[in-house]
Amino acid sequence: MAGERLGFKRCIMSLIKTEDELILFEKEIKEFWTKFKSICGSEHINQTLGLRESCKESIKALSEKWSKKLKEGDLMIDKIKEYRNEILQQNKCSEEKQEDLREMNSKIKHEEEQKRDFIDSIRELREELTRKKEIMSTKNKATKERLERLSKSKELFEERLGLEIRRIYDEQLQFIFRCIDHKDPDKPYMFTLSINEQGDYEVTSCTPPLDCIAELQLKVRETNNFAAFVANIRKAFTALSYK
Repeated sequence: MAGERLGFKRCIMSLIKTEDELILFEKEIKEFWTKFKSICGSEHINQTLGLRESCKESIKALSEKWSKKLKEGDLMIDKIKEYRNEILQQNKCSEEKQEDLREMNSKIKHEEEQKRDFIDSIRELREELTRKKEIMSTKNKATKERLERLSKSKELFEERLGLEIRRIYDEQLQFIFRCIDHKDPDKPYMFTLSINEQGDYEVTSCTPPLDCIAELQLKVRETNNFAAFVANIRKAFTALSYK
């Protein structure tokens, strides 16, 4: 019990010592502040405090200014990015348009080539048609001249060979022989002659048929001796009548 009292008393004494020390510290601080004021003066302190406030305001103003500048810089960067994207998009559109123009130019070039080929084909066809017309005109002229010669020989053949010549369809001539068959002088023996596309004589029909007609046709084409051709056919009909 006595020990506990002694411990408690020591604790109280320790607290009192601590409080005394605090009181002493505060007293020393007050004395230091009083001396500081007396040395520096209240006006200097006020100036120092004002300068500090001014510095704070300047720092604050600079902070706000640079914060605004940074925001403006961010906005400018965003604008630059936006302009860059627009330029990229425009370049892409421009490349697509250039590709379309290249394709269009290629199509136009191809169509022009087709047009030139078509014009060349038309010119060639016209030239070919002109050549064919000239050839046909020449053949028609030769055919007409031959038919005229045959017509002029009509009276001669009729008088000497008992032959009748008729102009029938498709510019063909029909040769009719009589006085062949001694039993029936009026019996007709006939063949039909035309000029083919090559300008050659061509027998299109023969009544009654003659085995030698192809040979005689080939011979008149080689010799162009039409009188001998007609005479030989009459001889063949005569020989046939005796069979």
